[in-house]
Amino acid sequence: MDQLKITTLPNGLQVVTDPVSSVETVAVGVWVNVGTRYEDMAHNGVAHMVEHMLFKGTNERTALELAEAIEDVGGNMNAYTSRELTCYYIHLLKDDLALALDVLADMLQHSTLPQEEIEREREVILQEIGMCNDTPDDVIFDNYYETAYPGQALGAPILGKTEIIENMTRETMQHYIRQFYTPSRMAVCASGHVQHDHMVDLVEKYFGDLQKDQINGKVAADYKGGEHRYSKDLEQSHVILGFRGVPRNSDDYFAAQTLAMLLGGGLSSRLFQEVREKRGLVYSIYSFHSGYTDDGQFGIYAGTGPEKLPELMPVVCDEIRKLAGSITGEELERAKAQMRTAILMGQESMITRADMNGKALLLKGKIRPIKEIIAAYDAVDIKGVEAVAERIFRTPPTFAALGPLGHLEAFDKIKDRLAA
Repeated sequence: MDQLKITTLPNGLQVVTDPVSSVETVAVGVWVNVGTRYEDMAHNGVAHMVEHMLFKGTNERTALELAEAIEDVGGNMNAYTSRELTCYYIHLLKDDLALALDVLADMLQHSTLPQEEIEREREVILQEIGMCNDTPDDVIFDNYYETAYPGQALGAPILGKTEIIENMTRETMQHYIRQFYTPSRMAVCASGHVQHDHMVDLVEKYFGDLQKDQINGKVAADYKGGEHRYSKDLEQSHVILGFRGVPRNSDDYFAAQTLAMLLGGGLSSRLFQEVREKRGLVYSIYSFHSGYTDDGQFGIYAGTGPEKLPELMPVVCDEIRKLAGSITGEELERAKAQMRTAILMGQESMITRADMNGKALLLKGKIRPIKEIIAAYDAVDIKGVEAVAERIFRTPPTFAALGPLGHLEAFDKIKDRLAA
């Protein structure tokens, strides 16, 4: 029977295999326990810029040769930067696993960061920032996080600030790589048609020369809350009303995830039914919960016509207040079923499986079997959801608004509604 296995190399790097013998492909990647929250605020955006630059050439391969090495065998590779992680991954046929690990090791250990490529990629990232600045959903979430965690890297934009990216130096990126791209912060994970001992041998071959190190800590999250309003000439007004959530390792994490689904996670959720279906106040409304290693964010996003704001905010606050004592067994079971199904459907994607394992190992310290995760959701009851809702909604709110805001009531009024 296929069984997930973990081996830690002498240098501290962890190797994870999640075999699925019924498929002909393997998704393999390197997850690095570093993201935006580990940045010096003066170098905000360095995590994301390094992620881009590691595709731009090594001692042995040019940028084009890196891409061709994988695409010549029909594979694809990509990467992402989040607030707490950076990931580089490749999906290809099972017989090409060694090639994938060779390329990943080359990128992470031998990238040369050519100055001409830095200048070119700097412009690419500035264009990416510009594109996001023209996307209200992106702007308001950046504003929201900067308000929730003022002056902290956890709240800083992942892409970085324009003026910082314009002045980012090769030396800054080299220092960042030396400081954080170390084996104790890394997990090499593979899901699909893979054999554990073979995978360990390959990882030792390609990553074994990385020197053992002491892991560097991070600055603890210090949630503050508050308000950010940005008046802009847009067709719609966008709002996020959020609160302090719970960390990934909290006993309340599964209840918080279930609460987000129940409140605004689907077409049958309370917010969608009350705000969109019954009142026609919005096109888009949803709730979210994001757990970090030592903190979390629970929020509600909505986009509406400016003239609808006076009605929207009271209804959203009412739905939050109505949660206490009103959750039914039927809607709880529906929310839990949605969570279970999403997890199990994700298991059909090799990339999703590997990503779940990498995140869990580095951010939670362990990988729980899928059966245990499902059982944890099954164990969530009404009492637990109501308790975590009370805990979350009594924290100081964070409110961000973007667009035409002339009809938006004062933040103090919103806080009064929540406390009523």
